[in-house]
Amino acid sequence: MVGSRSPTPYGEAQAERFADEFARAGFAVVSGLARGVDARAHRAALSAGGNTVAVLGCGVDRPWPADELAEDVAERGCLLSEFAPGTAPRRHHFPLRNRLISGLCEAVVVIEAAERSGSLITARWAADQGKSVFAVPGRIDHPMSRGAHALIRDGATLVRDPLDVLRDLGFDGLHQADAEDPEQASPSELLGALVGETRTAPELAQLLGRDLGPVLAELAESELQGRVNRTPGGLYRLSSRPLGR
Repeated sequence: MVGSRSPTPYGEAQAERFADEFARAGFAVVSGLARGVDARAHRAALSAGGNTVAVLGCGVDRPWPADELAEDVAERGCLLSEFAPGTAPRRHHFPLRNRLISGLCEAVVVIEAAERSGSLITARWAADQGKSVFAVPGRIDHPMSRGAHALIRDGATLVRDPLDVLRDLGFDGLHQADAEDPEQASPSELLGALVGETRTAPELAQLLGRDLGPVLAELAESELQGRVNRTPGGLYRLSSRPLGR
């Protein structure tokens, strides 16, 4: 999640809402520790009891801003940097670290960004890396909305709710599926259907004679275990890891 360092109250509220939902759904919230949207996202993830990763433009021993949030993320989440310990924050470091933010993530969500914004750099990196890019719309006459609106105009997915992101990535209703239908496809049956094949979740559900929700839940669990890879277009395939491991 990325966005303006000077968000409106609306942007702050959306950053907190999205990060809270993602954290409660079991996803790590990755951002850049900057003031504004980044900070709101990190704090909301921690408040929800979730995981958060802050990617720095300096050494991990010299986080910027050096405040209570940095200490909380270091203690309860993760500070990450490609720069050696002792490296001071430099203006040109931050655009570089943006490619790591996008590279770590399944998708990038942009919440409020001006026309010239580091958030747009992150979005471009995400597109180049084949990651999904989402943008939260704002007021059409507000300068903090122009960057997000430009992304939507250029092909980013307009997103109004955290569930929109989860559905697009194929993770909607995972926890409900686990609770409501314990008869999920066994890992061996589902993974066996992917041997030598690349299939979508609906194709797997039809092949196995199962409901889509439990199949998505099993796919998500297998992906977290490193047994399955999800490719662009919602296609699933086995990873190079042997099935017996």
